[in-house]
Amino acid sequence: MPRRYKGNMKGEQHCGNVHKTEVHDLDNEDTGTNGCQIDEIIAAGHDRPFTSLTEAHGAGYDDCAKCLTGSKW
Repeated sequence: MPRRYKGNMKGEQHCGNVHKTEVHDLDNEDTGTNGCQIDEIIAAGHDRPFTSLTEAHGAGYDDCAKCLTGSKW
């Protein structure tokens, strides 16, 4: 899927889900039925943009098991 320009997203590669404190990589998004569901995260207002994984990890976000390597904790 392409990067998003809606909600809080302005084309950033990484989208954090503030509800689950989980970060997703939009360049490697799992779009399957049980995938990342980025559009639903944005529609619910749970999206937080990050310019890097380092930034997301510094904010306490864990990696998505589907589009990234899984939990860092």
